[in-house]
Amino acid sequence: MRAFDYIEIRIPAKPQYVSVIRLTISGMATRIGFSYDQIEDLKIAVSEAVTNVVQHAYQGIEDGEIVIGSALYPHKIEVMISDFGSSFNFEEVKSNIGPYRDYENVELIREGGLGLFLMETLMDEVRVNNEGGATVFMTKYVTREQVGEDVEQIST
Repeated sequence: MRAFDYIEIRIPAKPQYVSVIRLTISGMATRIGFSYDQIEDLKIAVSEAVTNVVQHAYQGIEDGEIVIGSALYPHKIEVMISDFGSSFNFEEVKSNIGPYRDYENVELIREGGLGLFLMETLMDEVRVNNEGGATVFMTKYVTREQVGEDVEQIST
């Protein structure tokens, strides 16, 4: 038995499909139990990654494809956005992705400065691999309110 459910979606690298992925990510995140704010963060981060592929990965090519792979665990979601255009082994690609480092020049990273900044700010983990295309791997953990059960009163 697998520890996670894996869902893979392929979309044309066209702007009109970004909203489809936002809706799909929202549905998966709701299934796991993310809060409204966490779902909004996920949608923004994934939208940034997909939009960057649409804008930069397939310039001059009309039939580009984006592969979005999601692993749903009880306590987290892992999302990969890839412009390789072919299927990939989730665990194999995940093991080959290295973390983004603060000292690296953001301008040289294919995903762009602000988009990557947003992804790193809104997600718990972000890794990028841009060998032979680009793959962005992002993780978001479910966090729940931490209020003790025996709390009688909130002081102000």
